[in-house]
Amino acid sequence: MKAAVYKGNQRIDVEEIPTPTPGPGQVIVKVKYCGICGTDVHAYLYDVFPAGAVMGHEYCGTIVEVGPSVSGWKEGDRVIGGGGMPPPGKEHPSLKNPRYSITGSTCRPLGAYAEYILMEQWAPVSIPEGVSDEEAALCEPCAVAVHAIRISQMKLGDSVAIIGAGPIGLLCLQVAKAAGAGTVFVSEPASTRAEAALSLGADAVIDPTKDDVVSEIVSLTDGTGPAVVFECAAAKSTLDQALRMVRTGGQVVLVALAWEPTPVLPVEWMAREIRLQTSFNSIPEDFQIALDLIKSGKVTMQPLLSEASFIPLEEIKQSLDDLITPTTQVKVVVKL
Repeated sequence: MKAAVYKGNQRIDVEEIPTPTPGPGQVIVKVKYCGICGTDVHAYLYDVFPAGAVMGHEYCGTIVEVGPSVSGWKEGDRVIGGGGMPPPGKEHPSLKNPRYSITGSTCRPLGAYAEYILMEQWAPVSIPEGVSDEEAALCEPCAVAVHAIRISQMKLGDSVAIIGAGPIGLLCLQVAKAAGAGTVFVSEPASTRAEAALSLGADAVIDPTKDDVVSEIVSLTDGTGPAVVFECAAAKSTLDQALRMVRTGGQVVLVALAWEPTPVLPVEWMAREIRLQTSFNSIPEDFQIALDLIKSGKVTMQPLLSEASFIPLEEIKQSLDDLITPTTQVKVVVKL
């Protein structure tokens, strides 16, 4: 099968590798779409992946082969890669043994930037009627946003700020509104992403390269600061911005992964007794909630996806290079 194989030092080659075969309790999925995740971009940038790895975890496809003793699946079933409930005694990969660590010590060797992927029968999630394949491909990042909002202390009517309007930030915006956020303010320098945030209902979008984002958002919340800030950017200054803008007793939820030391100045915000919560990945129920939100139309992928969003596998290296400093891109999806 054709796959994008990481060779190290930001080199990726599209080449033929062995097509997997299912063993007992396993299925083979023909990948249709696989989104390029921001974490993949950073792991590529910092050369985290071991040579021989195949990236890609935001995907959907069709089951084309089932192994012995598989129950509940058949050829032709449309599925999302991941989000299934593991059997007793097996920890969900979102909570233990993550896809890769900052040191590169762990990594899924074969991901979905490939024509086929092997999965344990418990791992996929069925795509319901009313959810397209294109939407299903973004269920995993939507589940990440769902997880962040669910573990936050956001209450009905709260003011919310989101730093970074990349795919995760735009999905957090929609999920926060679906969960009852009163007002949502966004910080984003890229014009395409800022426009997408406004089209999805952001009450205001501030360009941090032109304005003091902290003072602007504090002013927009009548001088108190937002009740909850979701940090979805992981730039050098954004965590400190989040901690400085949140209201007294408020909460900052760290969603983005910072891959370099991030400076903060605690004396600027400690006296306000802020709560800092990290949010990592998602758990199975988040996928089901994400699917329900997508199916109901409360979360839409329209501003995230356009005809230009879809690329062939052969263009993946160029897209990863471009996404290191995004300008016009919102979401890029590999079409296999």
